Amino acid sequence: MLSEKEWENEPEDDDSSESRYERMAFTVDKGQESIRIDKFLINRMEGGTRNKLQQGIEKGFVLVNNQVVKSNYKIRPGDHIIMYSDTAPELTEVIPEQLPLDIRYEDDDIIILYKPAGMVVHPGSGNYTGTVVNGISWYLKQQQPHLSESELPRFGLVHRIDKNTTGLLVLAKNEIASVRLASQFAEHTVQRRYIALVWGDFTDDSGTIVAHVGRHQRHRKIMDTFPEGEYGKEAITHYRVLERLGYVSLIECRLETGRTHQIRVHMKYIGHPLFNDETYGGDKIVKGTVFTKYKQFVENCFALCPRHALHAKTLGFIHPTSGKQMLFESEIPADMQSVIEKWRRYVGAKGMNVE
Repeated sequence: MLSEKEWENEPEDDDSSESRYERMAFTVDKGQESIRIDKFLINRMEGGTRNKLQQGIEKGFVLVNNQVVKSNYKIRPGDHIIMYSDTAPELTEVIPEQLPLDIRYEDDDIIILYKPAGMVVHPGSGNYTGTVVNGISWYLKQQQPHLSESELPRFGLVHRIDKNTTGLLVLAKNEIASVRLASQFAEHTVQRRYIALVWGDFTDDSGTIVAHVGRHQRHRKIMDTFPEGEYGKEAITHYRVLERLGYVSLIECRLETGRTHQIRVHMKYIGHPLFNDETYGGDKIVKGTVFTKYKQFVENCFALCPRHALHAKTLGFIHPTSGKQMLFESEIPADMQSVIEKWRRYVGAKGMNVE
């Protein structure tokens, strides 16, 4: 049986993570005998079947040293194995649905999609319909009517963003593109930049947060930081201040890793929770007075942007077949922009020093 450090389930809540669909990653022990990879993995899966596992391997959802292998591949000591969720036994059935999708770019291999706030990325407990995957499945079914239900593209998601985070997603339209994109996420070579409105002012103009991220020890539906690295997975977030707005700051975050709720947890860890993030303490007055007028101002801001203020603005990667560098940018959504403008007016009216 795998330890919790080796096996990390998808989030238990419906607020999707910023992690790629990695479910298991480890290095084969030095003393391990050379056996078929399907036999090796089935002994480490709970509730799975060898047939389902073999199907997953053949579809490219198991990588050995960042390469696709066949079920008869014989593992060797030192092999690094990554196993994606598509090989897990508890997959939710994907029902194709015609949904409004904001597709920003598409070719034979990839789709760049702008996800609005409130839209869940994939089906799961409590959200079996209306997700990005449901919509993309229907969309691709129109292009390729021969696709069977089992071939529709859960594998096409190589990363996710939270339900209430806006911004860009890349989806793979075929297995080769999926594997090659997944490898880039695994190797941390994908460019991901987020815009966030957070509570408080910063002493420095930029910084780096290094703290493991893992599931909270008592509240299993949220995440927490573990600075000593005894639990969770390594997580690194680089940030820089874009604009100082008195009691809040507009920042850019660059992800070096992609863990569940990474930016939200890291910002809470350093005392700057995301504005209106009810999960991590940003949905109350963190900085500033509690006088009636200011309290009303903050509540009006919460009403304008009734979610955590986080936007996945930039996405860059190497195209999986052409090898060209791809870079996509997206605009800050209206709800966040309106709150930013409201804080600018407030700071100007109060004559606050935000230099």
